[in-house]
Amino acid sequence: MIIALFPNLSKPQAMPLALDVCKFLTANGITVVVDDTEASQLKAAPLSSCTLSDIDFMISLGGDGSILRLVHRYPEIQAPIIGINLGSLGFLADIPITEVTPSLQQIISGNYKIQNRMVITGETNQGDTCFAVNEMVIHRGKNPSLIDLAVYVDGSFLNTFSADGIIIATPSGSTAYSLSAGGPILTPDLEACVITPICPHTTSCAPIVLMPKSEIQVQYLNQNLPVEIIYDGICSFTMKTGDTFCIRRSKEQFKLINLPVHDYFSTLRTKLNWSGTLKS
Repeated sequence: MIIALFPNLSKPQAMPLALDVCKFLTANGITVVVDDTEASQLKAAPLSSCTLSDIDFMISLGGDGSILRLVHRYPEIQAPIIGINLGSLGFLADIPITEVTPSLQQIISGNYKIQNRMVITGETNQGDTCFAVNEMVIHRGKNPSLIDLAVYVDGSFLNTFSADGIIIATPSGSTAYSLSAGGPILTPDLEACVITPICPHTTSCAPIVLMPKSEIQVQYLNQNLPVEIIYDGICSFTMKTGDTFCIRRSKEQFKLINLPVHDYFSTLRTKLNWSGTLKS
C-alpha cells in the first residue's frame, strides 16, 4: 500500500503530527510518500519516486482549505482523501487529532467507505476553464457597486441577479460560502447544486437547488470593470462585459474517506453549534 501524506506546514502542529503518522504507517508496512521538498524533513520517500496512479490514499493534515488546495495542486492523483483536521470548522477534514491513530488503524483494516462527491466544471466563452469541489463564485471584484448577472438553466432564462455576485455550490460546498450567504445545506450524498445570490438588491432573490444534469450559464451585463470568477476560494480569473460562464457537472468525482464512527449530522450539530437536544 502507498499513502501520500500532505501536511499543511503553516500550522505548528502539522510537522510533529506528520512525523508520528509516517512512523505509524511505516511500522504497519505502508510506503509513505511526501512532496519532494519535504521528504528529508519527514524521512519519507519523495512523491516523484512513485507512479501517481499507484497511490492508494492521500492524507491531508490541515483543514478543509488544505484539502481543496491539495486537490487543485495534484488533480492527476485520483486516490481517496483522508482529512485530519488541524483547524476549527472542518466538514471535509473531519478526523480530529485525538482520533488519528485509531482512524488510521480502521483504514488499514478496511473499515471505511469512500464517498464519491460531485465536482463541477466551468468554462468562459473566452476559453478559461476550471473545476471546483466546493463552489464557483462570480463576484463584483473591483466594482464599487452591485453587478447584474443574467442566469440561464439549460438555455431557459432564470433571472437577472443584481447583487454582489452569485455562488454555484456543490453539496460539499453548501456548508461553506453558500451557507454564510443564506443558502441551504445539501447532504453530501445528494446529487444537486445550488445557486445562492450574494447580498442581492431584493430580498425575493432566494437560493435555488438544481438537478446535477442542469447546465448553468451566467452572463455579465454591466458596462463596468471585469468581474471575478473564483473557484474553491483558491484561484480566479476575470470575465468582461458580455462574456458568459458555463457551469456543468464534471465527469470526475471527489473521493473522500468516511469512517463509520463519524456521523454527518453529528458533525453538523458540532460544527454549527446547534443546541437542539432530544426530549423525552
